[in-house]
Amino acid sequence: MTPTHMNGSVPRRRGRNRFALTLAATLAATTGAGMARADITIGFVTSLSGPSASIGVLYDKGMTAAYAYKDEIDGQKIKLIRLDDGSDPATASQEARKLIQQEHVDAIIGTSSATSTNAMFAVANELKVPFIAISPVNIKTPADGNLWGVAMPQLPSLMIKVIAEKMKKDGVKTAGFIGYSDAWGDLVYNGAMAAHKDGDGPEITTNERYSRTDTSVQAQALKVLSTKPDALLDGGSATQAALPLITLRQLGYKGQFYGTPALLNRDFIRVGGKAVNGVEVSAGPVIVTSQLPADHFSKKIGTEFHEIFKKVNGGEADDGFSGYTFDGWLVLLNAMHYALDKGVKPGTDAFHKAIMDGIYADKNLAGVHAIYNFKPGKAYNTDERGLVVVKLEDGKWIYQP
Repeated sequence: MTPTHMNGSVPRRRGRNRFALTLAATLAATTGAGMARADITIGFVTSLSGPSASIGVLYDKGMTAAYAYKDEIDGQKIKLIRLDDGSDPATASQEARKLIQQEHVDAIIGTSSATSTNAMFAVANELKVPFIAISPVNIKTPADGNLWGVAMPQLPSLMIKVIAEKMKKDGVKTAGFIGYSDAWGDLVYNGAMAAHKDGDGPEITTNERYSRTDTSVQAQALKVLSTKPDALLDGGSATQAALPLITLRQLGYKGQFYGTPALLNRDFIRVGGKAVNGVEVSAGPVIVTSQLPADHFSKKIGTEFHEIFKKVNGGEADDGFSGYTFDGWLVLLNAMHYALDKGVKPGTDAFHKAIMDGIYADKNLAGVHAIYNFKPGKAYNTDERGLVVVKLEDGKWIYQP
């Protein structure tokens, strides 16, 4: 993409003309090269404080690993701006606007809760800048049919379908539900109800909710117990997801616990202790990379991810969240390569559009979580290959083939 002659005083004029032409050509080439090598700027928002921080720090560690994996594309340096939304949807929305309108980013990645992610996605759609959602979203396609972003997590309904099928396989006929009183709780509950309607899962006997900041769910747990379910489906996430399970065990409940990838968190295990031992959840394969067969799509890239994560973060990637950030970075890297290959300059509306075109043009991208095939007008596009079932045994997640 590098940008690709007269008696007396006449000789001096020829020399001046030659010099002027040479200088002009040099300046044009230098300017063209400078334009071609303009930095790409990416904004990253997560929750490093507030109730979603236990998840947010994991997304942040995933971003650290992703940036260490690759911080340039086709010779173009990638500038990364990182912000903390404080677990507040209004702040997340404000930071999305700041990144686009003041920092002039080429794309945004974020954030730690479904509600805040929906808020950021709405801003991206309004201002027409690519957005990579790392939490589940539930957002309507704009009237023009163009979504300015994609979601890295497996489709929530698919997360629930996979674990509902496991519940059915285990002989579970009825299951109580306790989940967050927000968008994530809605996604899990609605997915469970849909699975039952389709014959893929058990009957759901309760729809109990609690806040991410609540310290007690005894009333909700008692209502679950009153229906005498075979099992419980946990619609919380991270540390706070342990609260219903601890409470139910304290009240003498002996049934099996099930959940989603939102439970794949070290603090969930630490806080839950013996009460959460044996819980089964649907999960991206990255959580059990070392236990996967050699021919699994996630084995190679997952192994690379775990190695670099440990190198830059000083610990194991034993959660499901950091991998979503890493996969989002992989999607962006390929899309930015596509945009640059088209000769489009970073920092322009045309570059933003070309990134989205690149996301849709990329087929069968193998990430640590899933195989990605995004299509215009749809935020999600993964299939059941991106989910396995794992069981918590003595503090470790064990692959359940």
